Amino acid sequence: MNRRPSIRPNVPAPRTWDARLARRLVTPLIDTRITPNHLTTLRLLIGVAGALCLARGGFVSSNAGAFLIVLSNFVDHTDGELARISGKTSRIGHLYDLASDALVTVLLFLGMGIGMSTVGGHGLVALPTLLGAVAGVSVAVIFFLRMRIEEMAGKAGTKQASAGGFETEDVLYLLPLVTLTSGTSLFIIAASIGAPLFAVWVMIDYRRVSRRAQPAAQSSQVMG
Repeated sequence: MNRRPSIRPNVPAPRTWDARLARRLVTPLIDTRITPNHLTTLRLLIGVAGALCLARGGFVSSNAGAFLIVLSNFVDHTDGELARISGKTSRIGHLYDLASDALVTVLLFLGMGIGMSTVGGHGLVALPTLLGAVAGVSVAVIFFLRMRIEEMAGKAGTKQASAGGFETEDVLYLLPLVTLTSGTSLFIIAASIGAPLFAVWVMIDYRRVSRRAQPAAQSSQVMG
């Protein structure tokens, strides 16, 4: 009889639907040579491929890109779930995961902007590309600051809002609806406004966490 892979004890159940499905899919990988970093690399490659498709523009390429981004977003849950249930965790792996998340999201917005500019015959240097770059840079700032907040306050300090088994980032699962309905321009405009505003909010939160962390660090030095 085949031995069932053993999940580490006291591992809490995933909060979201996609994470629950991801855990079921990666459970057979516990006793294999596949590591969370392998899955992170797969997520990164799929995401980059999706961004490149979006950058080509056009109906077919844009929808193919949207599908790949959705797939990449789902695969993003597999590395974390495998790490939790197998104990294959590492600081480098966590940073690699965060960097991959940031890069894919930045390339997503930049790719959509380039695709709109290309289809419109404006070349790479055009307003849609600029809007995509603004959203992309804002996302990069958000990811960097959230990483710093996590270092000071732990993962609880960067936990996303969730309801009904869905998290904030799950909005990316709706991306194919944007491309299928030719709503890319509205999406880019909204992202170029919303992402910088959210970046400002994260900056404020970062300053708040930094101020809380300073007294704790000073008191630990005094006790030492």
